Amino acid sequence: MTVWGASDVDAAAERGATLRVSPRDVVTPLAHERARELGVVIAAADAADRPAPAPSPSSRPPSSGTTDRRAPTRSSSTTAGVRGNGSGPSVPSPATPPAPASAAGTVREMRPPSPALFRRGAPLPAALRVPSGSTGRVVIVGAGHVGMIAAMRLADADVFDEVVLVDIDEGRAAGIALDLQHTAPLSDFATRVRGVGTVAEAGAADYVVITAGRPRQPGMTRADLVSTNAEIVGDLARQVAATSPQAVIVVVTNPLDEMSQHAWTSSGFPSGRVLGMAGVLDTARFQALVALEDDGRARSVEAIALGSHGEEMVIPLSRATRGGRPLSDQLAPARVNAVVDRARGSGAEVVGLLRSGSAFMAPGTSAARMVLAMVRESDEVMSVAVLADGTYGIRDVYLGLPVRLGGQGLREIVEIPLAPNELAALREAGDRIRERLGSMPKAS
Repeated sequence: MTVWGASDVDAAAERGATLRVSPRDVVTPLAHERARELGVVIAAADAADRPAPAPSPSSRPPSSGTTDRRAPTRSSSTTAGVRGNGSGPSVPSPATPPAPASAAGTVREMRPPSPALFRRGAPLPAALRVPSGSTGRVVIVGAGHVGMIAAMRLADADVFDEVVLVDIDEGRAAGIALDLQHTAPLSDFATRVRGVGTVAEAGAADYVVITAGRPRQPGMTRADLVSTNAEIVGDLARQVAATSPQAVIVVVTNPLDEMSQHAWTSSGFPSGRVLGMAGVLDTARFQALVALEDDGRARSVEAIALGSHGEEMVIPLSRATRGGRPLSDQLAPARVNAVVDRARGSGAEVVGLLRSGSAFMAPGTSAARMVLAMVRESDEVMSVAVLADGTYGIRDVYLGLPVRLGGQGLREIVEIPLAPNELAALREAGDRIRERLGSMPKAS
């Protein structure tokens, strides 16, 4: 496998040549963009030019008790500023069928491949190692605190060519971007960081993180933000669809579950390419709070937060462990229940302590964690707000479920064993979210 970047397109333009690539090669989105600017044709290599195919890495078999729910194939969908901060669905655009294989000696236009790449130096099979450098672009809409932290984490990871912050206050976006760029020698990353005023100026992206919206204030619930933030998120989703029709959208704006569903219907994207960030955050909060019980290490706590990002959060205690042992064997039931309640209300607790604004360190880091899980194809199971497909007896509503992510978004919904009361609570969360969707504006 060869990764072709913008510099390869420039070289082809100087030679007046067509850039010929093999079917297994990866052409970065920036290379496609550069090719359009220079009029360079990206075409399939003739059979005689193609290298012998490298063996495919063995795919991870579904674990016992899981059900494979593959994400749809990427599709094309076909319009400015945003302020940063912290009921049936429409039919998504049909998936684009794969182009037929070309006969030897013929030339065909190559479809943009998956942008999924891996961190430099990761222990990957030789056939999958990136020769050098990073690739791709991630756009973060909203240069508030959450967007700033997400941008910092993604730049530090050093896996993208460019991180772009978008905000209606273009000066703020540009200032944060420049300040973050100044940390490159301190954190040793090569990623470029840029700040602009509109989604269109940011350019085509592999991943778009939407953090823009009105933040919670003391005394407000996430549901209080529905009408205001639905208008913002719906408009942004349509702009992203026009600018980056192959992107994966990660929604952070509250109320999270409802905004994720609204972004899906507004964008026209396949549901597998519109994801909500909540479960990663809620899981981390629970792990951190358990660790505070006895000054232990949070990473030793194994748990997952499902359902709604709010009052209907479900933490399956039947699966919660610390150091490999059931959590129920280490903490009294009253203490465990108190930790669950505190995790469920952690967002409001932070809001009350700050007095102005809402949590941003953990939410921004959680959003970046999701993006990095996709670009690295990490294969980890995490809780993400996705469109339920019948697994767990829930369908056609966004809520937190255990999933694996891939470079193109949702790879599979993972079915884990739950106690009867936990399954009932998860289904109840789906019902409550579906009720709240009735007050949402319809996607235009």
